[in-house]
Amino acid sequence: MAAQIWGSEKRARRRREISAKIAQMPELHDSKPLPFMTREEKIMESARKLTILTEKMGQIIDPTDPAELYHLNNEVLGLEGNPMALHGVMFIPALSAQASDEQQAKWLPRALRREIIGTYAQTELGHGTNLQNLETTATYDLATQEFVLHTPQITALKWWPGNLGKSSNYAVVVAHMIIKAKNYGPHPFMVQLRDEKTHEPLPGITIGDIGPKMAYNIVDNGFLGFNKYRIPRTNLLMRHTKVEADGTYIKPPHAKINYSAMVHVRAYMLTGQAIMLASALNIATRYSSVRRQGQIDKSQPEVKVLEYQTQQHRLFPSIARAYAFQFAGAETVKLYEHVLKEMKSGNVSLMADLHALTSGLKSVVTYQTGEGIEQARMACGGHGYSMASYISEIYGVAIGGCTYEGENMVMLLQLARYLVKSAALVKSGQSSKLGPLVAYLGVKSEPTSLIDRIPNSGFTEYVKTFQHVSKRQTLKAADMFFGLMEKGEKREIAWNKCSVELNRASRLHTRLFIVEAFVRRVNEIADIRIKEALTDLLHLHVNYELLDIASYALEDGFLSASQLDYIRDQVYLYLGKIRPNAVSLLDSWEFSDIELRSVLGRRDGNVYENLFKWAKSSPLNKTDVLSSVTQYLKPMMEKARL
Repeated sequence: MAAQIWGSEKRARRRREISAKIAQMPELHDSKPLPFMTREEKIMESARKLTILTEKMGQIIDPTDPAELYHLNNEVLGLEGNPMALHGVMFIPALSAQASDEQQAKWLPRALRREIIGTYAQTELGHGTNLQNLETTATYDLATQEFVLHTPQITALKWWPGNLGKSSNYAVVVAHMIIKAKNYGPHPFMVQLRDEKTHEPLPGITIGDIGPKMAYNIVDNGFLGFNKYRIPRTNLLMRHTKVEADGTYIKPPHAKINYSAMVHVRAYMLTGQAIMLASALNIATRYSSVRRQGQIDKSQPEVKVLEYQTQQHRLFPSIARAYAFQFAGAETVKLYEHVLKEMKSGNVSLMADLHALTSGLKSVVTYQTGEGIEQARMACGGHGYSMASYISEIYGVAIGGCTYEGENMVMLLQLARYLVKSAALVKSGQSSKLGPLVAYLGVKSEPTSLIDRIPNSGFTEYVKTFQHVSKRQTLKAADMFFGLMEKGEKREIAWNKCSVELNRASRLHTRLFIVEAFVRRVNEIADIRIKEALTDLLHLHVNYELLDIASYALEDGFLSASQLDYIRDQVYLYLGKIRPNAVSLLDSWEFSDIELRSVLGRRDGNVYENLFKWAKSSPLNKTDVLSSVTQYLKPMMEKARL
């Protein structure tokens, strides 16, 4: 099963080998539990381990393999981040995708050697998702052949980029490019921020850390301001866009080509979210197999809480989602890599399709991951609230995904624009022009669902039902939008008045893609035992997800009340079928105890003695009487006794 999760037996084996090597290297282990460290101690601890990793990386992994590097970072540095968290996932990919060959030769080797540390600075204090309204400017000075970067007001400060505050000395900065008083919109520039020898900010640079966050506090998210800061013309990343010495602008072949760095992150975010969801569920499900509470049969001893159907209903659908997200994410990454190859050869036609898809997936997956992790925490009862469970930190890191790389509501509306354009093709009789991801919009639906009426139909009727509700909502939202414009509403006003219905269409379309990706993956599997276990999980997924959106299918009678009862019964049936495999389905992700950092999720199940040991290691327990008691509470009590 691990081979299915990670893509191949080789990948799964390498993860085990890497974990085994790290287990034998105590210098790479946490010196004490992270919850008992201050933020500065965590940053120092992470930098210490990062330095060792840089020296010994070649002994542990293939440094050119992104999957091995990702696992190494999770295992050693953890999900709270590290001083180079954005260097590998944003800075290097931005240079790879947007820098010319000459620029890559100049900067990429240095970045890969970790000779320099970089980040990606786009979001500003006043604007995030709305790229067109970013306020940082890069004005071309024809006389010196330089761009002058400037922060005109406080809302134009770059704000939030990871590792910008204290760690990075370079950044790919997105700014509005102005040439001869004409604004050409946001473009990426390679910018040195700090002196390479002293690490002091360069003149004209204002930079620092934005302060503590809900989680992910090892990463120094930062602010950045420019005061007429000059960079060479050749620091504009020029793979797709060029500016000649005389100021001549050569535009990119596609309007969205500069989105490739963001699309890259969104594509890889899906598997990252799946891993965090599976981690929390691994902790909660293991603990639910240890914790005994109450009796189902009063004549029998207390049972494991995992035996309760309510606990299964709380956890198992999210287990199915974790697998679904992992498989959908892997498929999307392959699509991204294909688009990247096409872009390098000059074909950018698939970028709009991929941008729309990743926008929807990013929104749906991050939201449902947050829901699932929080349910996992609550499934652990009171101990889930303790940092010893570590679920709260997993939640804090994962839920940030609902906002960074595009706020979720805006992401859904970006997908909706693609869906509305597709709906317009259907309405104008041009269904043949639909992209492959929306081809179902041009297919005539059956009048009613045949779920529970065709024996041995597999998942075909479920997919058709998801397609029907997605198509119906897309066309309904598009009709509403077009209708308002026909009545004289401005396009932007009409769009705003339809935005809730449009977002519903985007969610349904995205959930359809996730179901289809899950079905495709299961159909590819040859191993009967693995296929059977995943088929049970897929049955739970399609029934649970369909039950969640059933109102859309009931509105037009596509589903009947009796079919809804059947779907509900199927959910309960597969909760029972999955119960014997529940722990194994999560152990198959092969998270080590070092990686999980959870007392409740220990593989050996020795929770209670280790929870007591963990509590005793709290810094508050170094003394029996705290200075706060001596200085304040003790005198207060003594005074009250007089």
